[in-house]
Amino acid sequence: MSTIALAGAVALATGCGSDNAVRGTAPVPVPADLECLSGSISGAGSSAQENAMQVWIAGYQTACQDSLVFYDAIGSGGGRSQFIDGAVDFAGSDAALDPEETEEARARCHGSDPINIPAYVVPIAVVFHLEGVDSLDLTPQTIARIFGQEITHWDDPAIAETNPGVDLPHTPITPVSRSDESGTTENFTAYLAAAAGDAWPHEADGQWPIPAAEAGQGNSGVAQAVEGGNGTIGYVEASHVGHMSTVRVGVGGEFVELSPESAAAVVASSPEREGGPEHDHALELDYGTTKAGTYPIVLVSYEIACMEYADENEAAGVTAFLDYVISEEGQQAASDETGSAPLSEEMRTKLQESIDAIGVA
Repeated sequence: MSTIALAGAVALATGCGSDNAVRGTAPVPVPADLECLSGSISGAGSSAQENAMQVWIAGYQTACQDSLVFYDAIGSGGGRSQFIDGAVDFAGSDAALDPEETEEARARCHGSDPINIPAYVVPIAVVFHLEGVDSLDLTPQTIARIFGQEITHWDDPAIAETNPGVDLPHTPITPVSRSDESGTTENFTAYLAAAAGDAWPHEADGQWPIPAAEAGQGNSGVAQAVEGGNGTIGYVEASHVGHMSTVRVGVGGEFVELSPESAAAVVASSPEREGGPEHDHALELDYGTTKAGTYPIVLVSYEIACMEYADENEAAGVTAFLDYVISEEGQQAASDETGSAPLSEEMRTKLQESIDAIGVA
């Protein structure tokens, strides 16, 4: 668990709207017309957003010296629960509120609708650490059988078939999953359910559906477990990859490497979920796509907010910070740091209309 509250921990710029905000020595871009919130707001949730949120908070607070934004990266499930309970002003989540959560959140939102704002689009990497092997091509079915603990050694014929010429050792495979409820897990299992067929007989779920061989808390916990072992394999949001090796994923007749561009191709063709509130933007992702050049294991992480807040400063603060998060400058700052796919101008325009509609009950 980590709480991000960058006040004075980064170099200070002068005045709201300055474009000289920095994180370390690198400038963090902000819009010239940035609105500064009065006081503080708090959020909690997705650890996949943690690195992006550090950048957004650094950029915002160095430009707005009297503003404070707190974010606790406790995992998506915890963030949604805290938002519904009214403990935080907004939540970060790698899965949109489901219909039952949406209904529960209406009481917290003073009778108004909660909305899902897709703010962070990034591939989920399948990472591994196997001495002597730097690159692997794996089909969805093989990935499913590895994480389902059916394929137990790295020289299994299913792995060897798609990796001719690779010297695969008879090392036991240790799949690493999340120990906490996680939107990253929900997106990853949604991919397996859609793309792997009978090789993955489980539904999409934020909680890992079978007894874990090894588990880690948050994306950083999984990354540490994979990197610290040998024969390990796990799934993490792309900014947590570091120096680890990643799997090229089978899509149709090719194997596709993760990149912002290949991830963005899935989002661009995904419709919004039917039946949601007027200003909601939850997406239906096509994890089973066979389109060339598309990396199908994608995480769309949302900011969850109320359409109406009880306090004017709270409403204005959430609006001001989310304005920055989805801005061209905010999206580029996150992409430069994490490898995420910046939102298109068309998507940002739609989201801005919803954020502008946030008000007071």
